[in-house]
Amino acid sequence: MEPPSSSDRRRRHVVLLPYPGRGHIHPFLRLAHRLASRGFLATVVLTQEWLSLLSSSPPLSPSVRFRSIPNVVPSERTRGADFGSFIRAVLVDMGPPVAALLAELDPPPAVLVADSLLPWAPAIARRMDVPVAAFFPQAATVFLALQQLKALSPPEIEHSISGNGSTYLDYVPKPTSSHLDDFITHSNGEGMLKAFIEGISWFATAHCILFNTFNELETRALHALHSFLTVPFYSIGPLVANIVTEHTTEWYFTWLDSHPQRSVLYVSLSSFLPFTNEELKEIAIGLQMSGHPFLWSVPDSKNIEELIGQKGMVVPWCDQAGVLCHPSIGGFLTHCGWNSTLESIHAGVPMLTFPLMWDQYPNGKLIVEDWEVGFSLNDEEKGVVSREDIARAVRRLMDLYSEGSKELRKVMELKKKSQAASTGVDFDNFIEKIMSQDSVES
Repeated sequence: MEPPSSSDRRRRHVVLLPYPGRGHIHPFLRLAHRLASRGFLATVVLTQEWLSLLSSSPPLSPSVRFRSIPNVVPSERTRGADFGSFIRAVLVDMGPPVAALLAELDPPPAVLVADSLLPWAPAIARRMDVPVAAFFPQAATVFLALQQLKALSPPEIEHSISGNGSTYLDYVPKPTSSHLDDFITHSNGEGMLKAFIEGISWFATAHCILFNTFNELETRALHALHSFLTVPFYSIGPLVANIVTEHTTEWYFTWLDSHPQRSVLYVSLSSFLPFTNEELKEIAIGLQMSGHPFLWSVPDSKNIEELIGQKGMVVPWCDQAGVLCHPSIGGFLTHCGWNSTLESIHAGVPMLTFPLMWDQYPNGKLIVEDWEVGFSLNDEEKGVVSREDIARAVRRLMDLYSEGSKELRKVMELKKKSQAASTGVDFDNFIEKIMSQDSVES
């Protein structure tokens, strides 16, 4: 068999450009793995820090390779303390070193897949004369709300961002109409909403748009997007890790093995947003008061280890997808990041929602109100969550298994649909799109 020609090698080379955050990089890695399984060479571009953070992770595939640029953005360990500076560095400082790196790749890329928060990516693609696919790593419902806000006049958008968004709730399809108000309330002050609206403008020039979701999960939003988008889009999710079928050697799995089925609460509340010591203390005591065993993944646990009691276990990091699929896990206390939401659904685990910022609020609404696969921990009127609130909510969630509840039935239905969607008809269509002759030469 003759070796592939240089043109064939280029034709099957896809370069992936994730935004430098855990919630963005992980779905890109899973996309890279799926591309490699179809015979593509997938190159993932990371900062040097992120390359080192992933060095201990299991290898994906010989056809997935990593290339790095200098650390031109603040560290992953500190970005939560000054998120505005981190965003500005991504928008301004990342583009030039990425462009320089791509110019030296061998083989040259045939297609770029760029994160929605990298508005400099299409200019690089034009200079290289290659198509660019826009990857939106959050819910399609979030993208729809942004599109509908974008359709307003500038004064209306400004009025919405200023904090009075209830007038424009009709722009978001029901039953998710209250999501728009969440964007306005919880993004005000950081300019995130305005930045996102401006950022997605480049999608109109993309070769196609990719969503990390599946049709049965966000049917209404995906259908409505046909009215807004003139470029093809594909729901290629869920981009989640494969269900664990082999016993792992990580010590916390041994701890999980010692507990009955559906008896343990898994807790993860963001990998970078900082909590005060008092907030962590309140959560720890509330979890202990619930009376249920729990596994808590928290980066800095030194201030809470003495508060968790005999039923709790804290780890600085864990294989979240593997933990959620463990038979002893019965519930998930989550900040409602989109990756966590998809992983919990894929594992069939009901959720207790505790959103902290941005898209986590509408994700929480989807979980509780639209899909009905969990409960909300937040109390908007009180503004705080006490240890008593936490204990009471955990008991309610974990008691679902003794009730044969609606929430359990619905999360198991979504689990089946999620696992069926992993085969990916839309992913096949995306592959066909990027392999077509016009896509390579456009």
